[in-house]
This record gives sequence, C-alpha cells and structure tokens, in this order.
Amino acid sequence: MQATATSTPSSAATGGESAPTDDAASPAQLEGAGLMTAGKLAELLGGELLGSPETAISGIGAIDQARPGDLTFIRSTKFAQMWDRSKASVAILAREVGPPRALAEGRSLIVVDDVDVAQLKILTALAPPQQPPAPGIDASAKIDATASIDPGARIGPMCVIGPRAKVGPRAHLVSGVHLGEDAVVGHDTVIGPGSAVMDRCVVGSNCNIAGCVVIGAEGFGYTMQSHPSGRGKYLVHFPHIGNVVIGDHVDIGANTCIDRAKFGSTSIGSGTKIDNLVQIGHNCRIGRSCVICGQVGLSGSVTLGDGVQLGGRVGIADNIHVGSMARVAASAGVMNDVPAGQTWMGSPALPAKEAARNLALFRRLSQILKKVKIDGL
Repeated sequence: MQATATSTPSSAATGGESAPTDDAASPAQLEGAGLMTAGKLAELLGGELLGSPETAISGIGAIDQARPGDLTFIRSTKFAQMWDRSKASVAILAREVGPPRALAEGRSLIVVDDVDVAQLKILTALAPPQQPPAPGIDASAKIDATASIDPGARIGPMCVIGPRAKVGPRAHLVSGVHLGEDAVVGHDTVIGPGSAVMDRCVVGSNCNIAGCVVIGAEGFGYTMQSHPSGRGKYLVHFPHIGNVVIGDHVDIGANTCIDRAKFGSTSIGSGTKIDNLVQIGHNCRIGRSCVICGQVGLSGSVTLGDGVQLGGRVGIADNIHVGSMARVAASAGVMNDVPAGQTWMGSPALPAKEAARNLALFRRLSQILKKVKIDGL
C-alpha cells in the first residue's frame, strides 16, 4: 500500500486518487489494545482534535464500509464528501483537504499533516508482534556440505541449498526455497515459499522476498543465425554468465522475476520496493528507494535513478534511462529517456502536460473532423 507518496505507488505516479475501498485500512478490531478514544489517538499522532475527546474507537474501516465506533481516513476532497454518509465515528483528516463541515454529535476528526504517516503509526501500534522463528534446519531440507548456514538462520521444509551458498544470521528461508551455487542471502532476510535465488546471485540484508520470486533466471536474449543446413534462420540464445545483486532493505512481491545479466550484474538498489508480477530484464540497474508497481516490465539494460516511481503496467523499452526522482504514470509506454524529476504519462510516454494536451485534443478529434474536410476521412 505504501509508496512514500500517497495510497499506492501507482496512484502516486499518476497523481490520481485510489478507489474508496483502498483508502483505509482493512477492517480490524482493536480488541486487546485497550480502550482507545479520539483524544488519546490525537495525542499519539500529534494531531488537532475537532470534536469530543471521549469518542470511543473500537475498529478501523474504509470510509464507505465503516460501522459506528470505527476509525477511518480522509486524505482528499473525494473522501471528505463521503464523510456525511459514513457511519464511522472518528476520521483522520488531511490538513490540506480544508475545514470540515459541522460535526455530527458524537463524531470526531483528527487533523494531521500526512494521513499516510498517521495510518502507519496506527497500524504499527496495532499489528500483532511478530515472533521470529526458532533457528534451525528442517529435516526435509537438502543442503550441500560446502554451504555455509549461520547458526541463527532458519531453513524451512523442502529447501534446497547448493554448493558454497551462504545464509546469514537470522535469515529465514520459509519453505521450498532454492539457493543455487555460490548464492548469498544476507542477515535478517526472509525468502517466501517456492522462491529461487539462482547461481552466484546475492540478496542483501533485511530484505523481504515474497513467494514464487525468481532471482537470476536466464535473461531473454536471442540472436538470429542461419541454419547450418542453409534452410532459413533460427534463434540462438545468448549465454547469461552474469548475476543479480540486490541491496539491503529491498521488498520484492510475489511472482516477480529478475533476470541475470549477460555479463556483469543486474542490480537493485537498497531500499527499493517492487510489487507483484514485475519483470526486470537482464542488465537492468535500479537505483535506491525506487517504487515499482505491479505488472511493470523493464526490457534489458534499463537504468533507473534513485527514487523513481513507476505506476502499474508501465513498460520501458531496452536501454532507456529514467532519471532520479522521475515518475511514470500507470500503463505508460516509455520509449525515450525520462529526465530527472519529471512526470511522464501515456503511450508513447511524453511529459505529463504535453500528454494531457494531446489527450484533450484526441477527445475532440471527432468534433474537429466535422468542421474540417480531410480527404479520405
């Protein structure tokens, strides 16, 4: 859900709003957390309380699904317009939304500068404590005699660890994880069920790799050659002798694939967050603290600077560079370099203002054609 910007990375990249049901935390009861009131919560968040400090909070819900006693979140005027109809008792309100309407009796608002930061504090406080698994190696795991497993690591059922692979302190391979020859997993990294870290690939420390992720598969590189028989041509696959190097504090979502380099390394910078179902081609170089949303596809040798945000289903052609802090809107097709700090959208992608003007003209095209006679149309 979090991007560093708003709601989801894809909406952050487009500057748009998320759907109402995505705006709030999923319903969760606060049982066991002690009685929470609007006043106590405002104090916790350092927010400005409007309404009674005694309004009780018993749960969390999306603004259109909340029940009496629930807390919800208002980060834009769209959701502010839903507040009168919502049954929620308390809402966290973004200061930029502006002054609210008169409060109904028994309801309260807590005004904050950043709703996402407030939501993070709340959910972190309510999240059940995570008990780290006991260190050890499951009896069903197969580990090469030359592999190095830290005594504090946890190797789950049916894991396979190849020659000279290394697993650091407190790392957790959940189940069915494959580590190839000379693969390295850093300390406190979790790798989910069915994932693979192929030969010579490196995963840093404090990473969270979801299930069915493949790190270091052969890249998609072919060349056309004449058949020895002289009967036409056929495709020959390039050997990929490089690897993948992933920094620290990287999250990778389920079913994402990161291809090994032809030579050298495909690299993912520290702090980068990658969603589910992402394809990163061979020899890509991803900077630090990037956000890459679901179904993004990066062709070979794409480079992203630090802090780049790519919305969902963005496609980038090979050898393209996207500068630091640039943003690309969802479903864009990037065929030219994107300068640092700019926002691009559309397919083919263009600077956002130019793309928006073009789209506005396109929508008026049928009206223009009625006024202008063009041969063949």
